[in-house]
Amino acid sequence: MPPEADHAAAVAALIAPVPEIIGGAEFVQLLTPEGERVEHPEYSRYIADLTDDDLRGFYRDQVLIRRFDAEATALQRQGELGLWASLLGQEAAQVGSARAMRSQDYAFPTYREHGVAWCRGVNPLNLLGMFRGVNHGGWDPNENNFHLYTVVIGAQTLHAVGYAMGIQHDHAVGTGDPDRDAAVIAYFGDGASAQGDVNESFVYAASTNAPVVFFCQNNQWAISQPVERQTRIPLYQRARGFGFPGVRVDGNDVLAVYAVTKAAMNAARSGQGPMLIEAYTYRMGAHTTSDDPTKYRISAEVEVWKLRDPIARLKAYLTSSRKADPAFFDAVEVEADELAVTIRDGCLSMPDPELMSMFDNIYVEDHPLIEAERAGFAAYTASFEGEH
Repeated sequence: MPPEADHAAAVAALIAPVPEIIGGAEFVQLLTPEGERVEHPEYSRYIADLTDDDLRGFYRDQVLIRRFDAEATALQRQGELGLWASLLGQEAAQVGSARAMRSQDYAFPTYREHGVAWCRGVNPLNLLGMFRGVNHGGWDPNENNFHLYTVVIGAQTLHAVGYAMGIQHDHAVGTGDPDRDAAVIAYFGDGASAQGDVNESFVYAASTNAPVVFFCQNNQWAISQPVERQTRIPLYQRARGFGFPGVRVDGNDVLAVYAVTKAAMNAARSGQGPMLIEAYTYRMGAHTTSDDPTKYRISAEVEVWKLRDPIARLKAYLTSSRKADPAFFDAVEVEADELAVTIRDGCLSMPDPELMSMFDNIYVEDHPLIEAERAGFAAYTASFEGEH
């Protein structure tokens, strides 16, 4: 059967109920696409302590980060950013996983984790600065325990495992102290799962029992390659070959993502080692603003996934359960409008980069070679002073 026929069959399967879509594999879901709350024998308990304020916060996070993302895309189209990688459709996967972290946990993102950055307290304008070319990653990773964006596909998984091994070295795992024990979460996509770096990180994590959670956002497309051409089995099942557990979760269900990630991070902090989470979601937009997805995927596929929109799903639940009223939803929309104005004005008023900032944040601590290069370059640029 030609690849086109394989993909046509996969698209047709989207119409089927979720268990058939995923080939009968276990699929953790706590909120249906229609916004109906369902129970899960293992994971329901991990959301039992969520308050109504928490649930409304999940909704607010998703709406605001989607609006930020839309504004960033518009800025790029108007020539104000060099590039942008949209998270449209993946808000629940990012917000749910990020909100399951503790302050001492550390996140290693790709270049699309704007929702995780938001939840970790990174100023959204700092994200835009990187894509505008005014900085090389405009935030201190240690302020929010959120690493700089990694464009090299899959490389951050190795960094994450190394940091997790450092946590072990510092005896900050398995102590039973909730304020000390820490874990790492490494984000990557379905395309990156085929990279050597990712598989090497699995080997090291398993062999050292590192406190790391691998969070794969399977958004169905590695740029223009559909996921069924990338793997013969569900991605989460690959974990078994490396000797640690894996689970597949509805990536458009913020409650399920939160529950599964919370369970995995708790286990990692307690010394139970790594875990792979496959968040089954969809990239509603282009891979980046330099991509045109209409060249390789059909509109019917996108329309089906619109019915599983993570924000509409949570709104339906909040409304039917009377945990939020129209005034709340209206207030969030007003806040989103205000955020869009702040983002646009802030982006357009960004100053030019400081020339010497290229030597910042190369190493965690000052390094004599970098300082020598900094001094040499400063002397070189100073030699041109007074010239026109």
